[in-house]
Amino acid sequence: MTEQPSNAVPPRAVLDAFGVRGTPVPLSGGQGRSVLVGGAVFKPADATAGDGAGGGTEAEWAASLFERLAPGRGFRVPLPLRAADGRSLVDGWTAAEFLTGEPGPSRHWTGVLDAGRAFHAALRHHPRPDFLERRTHPWAVGDRVAWGEQDIEVVDDLAAPFAALLALRRPVEQSAAQLIHGDLTGNVLFAPDEAPAVIDFSPYWRPPVFAEAVVVADGLLWYDLPPGLLTRGSDHPDWQQMLIRALIFRLVAQSGITGPAGRTGPGERDRYARATDAVVRSVTARH
Repeated sequence: MTEQPSNAVPPRAVLDAFGVRGTPVPLSGGQGRSVLVGGAVFKPADATAGDGAGGGTEAEWAASLFERLAPGRGFRVPLPLRAADGRSLVDGWTAAEFLTGEPGPSRHWTGVLDAGRAFHAALRHHPRPDFLERRTHPWAVGDRVAWGEQDIEVVDDLAAPFAALLALRRPVEQSAAQLIHGDLTGNVLFAPDEAPAVIDFSPYWRPPVFAEAVVVADGLLWYDLPPGLLTRGSDHPDWQQMLIRALIFRLVAQSGITGPAGRTGPGERDRYARATDAVVRSVTARH
């Protein structure tokens, strides 16, 4: 969530291919890489997807999924645009319809979580895409580390909270994995008389309750998490372990984007220390 905007705009050839006209306007979503042009949102495909196609495999998969995904009660999704020749990816760019709304989570914490549950219910029977195992970006690495599928050393600034979280991580057995959105926090839009819009899909294969724990972890890290949300999922037997994994996920990704200098930005070290302390206290209080 701390990646810097790229300030890139789609070239004229891309706009022509999608049949779109207008002046590009940068948007705050999509890790600062999304651009609004003529009622459509353009975003570069993830070049670090690791699918051997510069993110093309994932982009086409996501477009096909959203075309088939019938909006259920409690959410809507932006429909992808296709070029005249049927492509969903043109010169590294994707496009989708622009949906209006106020982004959460502020004032919409419960709405974000409820929209996520509705979205995940609609995804329940979709198969796992093969490209997930080949992704190499920092968030994919963070996800695998969080679930004990990969070991890694983090930058010194984050080593202490990382060690504290690993010490509390335990196996989980109660939660079935499925396709989830791993970055719901700022990617649910709210508009009057409309179902919440789920945007910027970040696919992972984990239990849906993990996606909710990521929202809560993000609240500890970057927002003023409302009282009670830290224990919102405490009726789930794996909730505490999901919180631990969610913070590991974010921490490892932060380490991965820190860069060769090995020093986090101003306040990041304290940010992760405070969030980890809150989760550790919550976990230990239940034992």
